[in-house]
Amino acid sequence: MKPFDKNFPGHDEAIEAIAAAWLAERDDGLTPEKETEFLHWRLGNPRHEAAVARLEEAWNALLGLENFRPEAQGHPDRDLLAPARRRKPAFARIIAWSAAAAAALALAGGIWWHSQPPRNAPSEVYATTADSYQRVTLADGSVAELNASSEIQVNYTPAERRVRLMRGEANFTVAKNKERPFWVQAGSVKVRAVGTAFDVRITDREIDVLVTEGKVTLAKNITANPAASAMADSAPEPTKLAAGQRAIMDTSHPESAPVIENVSPTIISDALAWQGIRLVFVATPLSEVVSEFNRHNPVQIELGDSSLGALPISGSFRPENIEGFVRLLAQGGDISVDRPSASRIILRQMR
Repeated sequence: MKPFDKNFPGHDEAIEAIAAAWLAERDDGLTPEKETEFLHWRLGNPRHEAAVARLEEAWNALLGLENFRPEAQGHPDRDLLAPARRRKPAFARIIAWSAAAAAALALAGGIWWHSQPPRNAPSEVYATTADSYQRVTLADGSVAELNASSEIQVNYTPAERRVRLMRGEANFTVAKNKERPFWVQAGSVKVRAVGTAFDVRITDREIDVLVTEGKVTLAKNITANPAASAMADSAPEPTKLAAGQRAIMDTSHPESAPVIENVSPTIISDALAWQGIRLVFVATPLSEVVSEFNRHNPVQIELGDSSLGALPISGSFRPENIEGFVRLLAQGGDISVDRPSASRIILRQMR
C-alpha cells in the first residue's frame, strides 16, 4: 500500500482530521523522522499549518474546562462533577483531537453545535496516517476500523447510513437496522448492507470487497464514466456477495463485471491481519520485546544468550503473531531459533 499522501488538497474537514491524527501521534512521542515528516506536512500548505493552530487553540480551550465545577442546582450533572480521568490511550486521544477539530471548525464558523444537528450537517471525517490504525464506533453502534493511510467520510440521515471510503482500507461491522440501510461508496462502487461485516480496499488499480459475515450487494455507478455510460444499454445488475466471498473490480474498466472469488478462512485472516491491537517498538531492547510477547502468548520466548537482550528492535506486530516475529529475527542471519518443546522458543546468537 502506498504511503498516505498528507499533501492531499482535500476539504477542510479532511485536513482537520489528518491534523488531529498527527497531533495524537505527537502526544505519544514522534521519532526524529516522524517529526521531520510532520514539519514538512505543516509547511507544505498554509491550510495545514492553520488547521494545526486551530486544533491546538481549541484543545487549550477545552482543557480550560477541566476544573470547571458549576454550582449544583437541583439535579447536578454527575459527569461534570466527576474527577479527572487518567490519560487516555493513543486511539482515544485521536478521537479527542477530532473533537477538538470539530470545536475548531465550529468556532471558525461562529457557531456552536446544538443537541439536534442541522439536517444537512457536514460529514464526519476520520483519517489515519502511515503505520497507524483507528477503530471508530459510529453513531448507530456500527464499527469502522481504518487501516494505515486511510480516510472515510460518514454522513448519517434518518433514512440511511452512508460512508465514503476516500482512500486506503476500512472494515465495517454493521449494526442491524433493516429500515436504515448502510451504504459504503468506494470510487464507482457502492456496497449495501443491513447487518453484516465486510472489508473494502481501494487502490489506484482496483477496488476489493471482502465479506466476512452476512451478505452485501454491490452496485457500480458507471455514469461516472461518460464513455462507459454511453455504451451501456441499461444499468448493470447488482452483484450479491455472501460471507467467504471477495469481489475485485478493475478501476480502469468500470464497465467490466467484478471478479468473484471464494476465499478460505486462512486467506481472510491474512487479509485482515492489520486489524486489532498492535505492539509497537521503537529501538526497544529485545529483552523488553520478548517480555511483551510472552505476556500475550502461551508460547514463551527465551534468550539463550544474554548479549541479545540489548539488541534494538523497531516495528509493529500483532501480539499473537509470535511465529512471524521469530521468523523475522531469524531472517537476519545473526540469530538461531531452537524449539525444545511446543511451548518454548529459545533465541541464540549465531556463532
